[in-house]
Amino acid sequence: MEFVILLVPFLLAIFLGKIIIPYIMLITYKKRLFDPVDARKLHQSIIPRLGGVAFVPIQCCLLAITMVIVYKTNFVNLGIVTWEIFPMFIMLVCGMVILYIIGIADDLIGVSYKWKFVAQILVASLFPLSGLWINDLYGLLFITYLPAWVGIPFTIFVVVLIINAINLIDGLDGLCSGLVGVGCLVLGSLFAYYQAWIHALLAFITTGILISFFYYNVFGASKRRRRIFMGDTGSMTLGYTMAFLAISFAMNNFAIKPFSEGAIVVAFSTLIVPVFDVARVIFIRWYKGLPLFKADRSHLHHKLLRSG
Repeated sequence: MEFVILLVPFLLAIFLGKIIIPYIMLITYKKRLFDPVDARKLHQSIIPRLGGVAFVPIQCCLLAITMVIVYKTNFVNLGIVTWEIFPMFIMLVCGMVILYIIGIADDLIGVSYKWKFVAQILVASLFPLSGLWINDLYGLLFITYLPAWVGIPFTIFVVVLIINAINLIDGLDGLCSGLVGVGCLVLGSLFAYYQAWIHALLAFITTGILISFFYYNVFGASKRRRRIFMGDTGSMTLGYTMAFLAISFAMNNFAIKPFSEGAIVVAFSTLIVPVFDVARVIFIRWYKGLPLFKADRSHLHHKLLRSG
């Protein structure tokens, strides 16, 4: 019966996305809130970029409503250590709200990358505050246990890296939503296998909303095939969600899931494309003495497009 609490919210996320995203598109076209066309952009027509506005409300509302129904009706015993798991999810929601506000401001009027970087460090610090941090490398580089004074700053660094990696990979229709959707599907299935039902629930809800967004982002709506981008609102909150899921799976904590060999490699393999791409771009910019955060066309998808 546990799989019912994954399937129903997953389908509801798809349904709500198909309802809400067209309304967002309608508002953006009426108010002319479009992504600017310039030499760096791939698109040459006006396209709105507020699709990510739908993500956080659907994620948080479906997650909260499902958990209240499960606990109030005693529909199924999830066997979760609530006093240890719930603070992690509460801090996740707090961080998502902060990034959601910053993302909307950036998509509408623009926000300095310095302030976005400060906000990213702030929300990344919420994970260790809730008790979630990378405490075991499972023998990677011959290292196992990580003390808090190493694991906590390392976790903050990893969260900021993942947020920016997902944000920067969002440069091609369906690329970011496709990568994150597949990553959430993989992690959600792994969490379900280990009976970490709340984490699996978050992953499947995120996958559901991304299926709806993928359709409007790649194929468009109506006869005019009007498309929409997720913008920084969507990419930053998706990066934060992926960071939460990956670190939760990588953490050696029986309250989350049973111990599994090589969990950190499995968890972060879902992020290998965007993380290595952003690491490569940052290194090249540093090596050439270019501004590290200045937008350009040196990402992997740009190279693939130029090569045909």
